[in-house]
Amino acid sequence: MKIAKLLTSAFMLLAVMTTARAQTTPTDLLKEWERAKAYTKDYLEAMPETGYALKPTPVMRSFAEQMLHLGADNYVFAAAAMGVKSPEGTDQLEKTSEKTKAAVTKNVLASYDYVIDTIKKMSAAQLNEKVKLFDRFELSRELALGKAFEHQTHHRGQTTVYLRLAGATPPQEKLF
Repeated sequence: MKIAKLLTSAFMLLAVMTTARAQTTPTDLLKEWERAKAYTKDYLEAMPETGYALKPTPVMRSFAEQMLHLGADNYVFAAAAMGVKSPEGTDQLEKTSEKTKAAVTKNVLASYDYVIDTIKKMSAAQLNEKVKLFDRFELSRELALGKAFEHQTHHRGQTTVYLRLAGATPPQEKLF
């Protein structure tokens, strides 16, 4: 009997803690995306111009292509979170022939501006609304933006190896 009461109490406490979690606000997301933009800019600046064409292996993307892929999907995820069509198409940035340091930096940072502007248009209530991401996954707008954040972090992280291979030092981590 005591075990049953203890388990019931534990489950009730867990339920209260789960529903009482703090809601993410657009301001919280803006801070994280602005930090991510600054961190990615540091990566773009750390790579010498000659390293933008670097491919660790023939089947891998170049540094420029990796960063353009990151930027392309910033547009795709943010647009999907808003339920609109991406202004840059699906992978248009990756297909660009302009892969200089200046052009890649401009395009990738513009993709962060798009995400940031998208978040500025959202209310806290909108972050909880459901969307269908890629016509397959039903999730909240907040979680869709979280997937975008995970994606850009993943690809930026991959470029650490590119920087090392180019003889450059990766930027210091920016967690806060």
